[in-house]
Amino acid sequence: MVAGSGLFRSGMGLSLLLPSKDYRVFMSRYQRQKDFFHGKAASIGVLLVNLGTPEQPETGALRRYLREFLSDPRVVEIPRLIWYPILYGAILPRRPAVSAEKYKAIWTDKGSPLMVISREQQQGIQTELERLLRGPVQVELAMRYGNPSIRSALARLSEAGARRLVVLPLYPQYCAATTASTFDRVFAELGRWRWVPELRLINHYHDHPDYIAALADSIRRHWNQHPRGELLLMSFHGIPRRNLTLGDPYFCQCQKTARLLGAALNLRPEDYRVTFQSRFGKAEWLQPYTDKTVAALPDEGIKRVDVVCPGFAADCLETLEEIQVENQALFLQAGGETFQYIPALNTGLEHVRMLASLVLQHAQGWPEASPDWNGAQVQKQAQLSQKLARAAGAKA
Repeated sequence: MVAGSGLFRSGMGLSLLLPSKDYRVFMSRYQRQKDFFHGKAASIGVLLVNLGTPEQPETGALRRYLREFLSDPRVVEIPRLIWYPILYGAILPRRPAVSAEKYKAIWTDKGSPLMVISREQQQGIQTELERLLRGPVQVELAMRYGNPSIRSALARLSEAGARRLVVLPLYPQYCAATTASTFDRVFAELGRWRWVPELRLINHYHDHPDYIAALADSIRRHWNQHPRGELLLMSFHGIPRRNLTLGDPYFCQCQKTARLLGAALNLRPEDYRVTFQSRFGKAEWLQPYTDKTVAALPDEGIKRVDVVCPGFAADCLETLEEIQVENQALFLQAGGETFQYIPALNTGLEHVRMLASLVLQHAQGWPEASPDWNGAQVQKQAQLSQKLARAAGAKA
């Protein structure tokens, strides 16, 4: 072993060899966290993450959003040398204008439905966790693509003193293109931090009993208020079939969600079907396809259908426009009579409580989640730490 190698591994050797100014430049990849001082109380941070939405239903905003989304190698696994000419030469010049028109059809006075609902979910989960936890907790919302960014949300959590972090992607079923992509971005950002928090990741909740119960109750309420269809169609977002063969568990988790939901509703196998929507490109995606299924149902004698999308935590373009507008039109044009979309769980109390309970489950063992957490005692210890730090000449 080279003499002094332990010193260089610790990073201290560079400070001895480089002038102070050069050393600061060299180490600048790790950002300074200005909020740290002795005696600052720690808290639990919760990062909610959904896919994202353009800031406006306009071509320019859609082009920025789609460029970021479709440049993610988790979303499109085609080699960049092949994919980028297609993206920049064929997709981005044309698709944003088409997508902007679709967003205009669902845009509200408050903005994007996904953003409005996600903000309300954030507030609801914050309130519920404050009720459940004795210690401090801060909930922040981020979008994987667009704003608020994961970087900005994590910065706010750091400023709030979050020394322990739970990351909750709002995707019930794990998929590399959504869940793993979220974790990639979180890791990349925390990789720039000097003081990395304790970290826990919620991988999925596709078979969580409270999630299944919330879905079942939502459907029952709909059926109590509207005539029940002859078939319940459970439409999940699609992914390329190749992803399944490479080991992505998404397809199997969707099937399990559907099976558990069917059991909770006492449905027979012939009473519901699982389909996949939102395919893109010419490659084969998970089947059966939602649009082709709804167009064929009337020929099977099914004239009244109910559709639910159990993979979406909040209503968005894929539910409000693709399902409720496009697929409804396909069904009616094919001879169907009644097409009813059952809204996502959105800000329903059962949904909010389920998500808060999920966070609490993953926060077990942390001081703020303990029933013995004592705010007065924590403050006393913080003051003592600050006093000792001042005596030692440290920042306090």
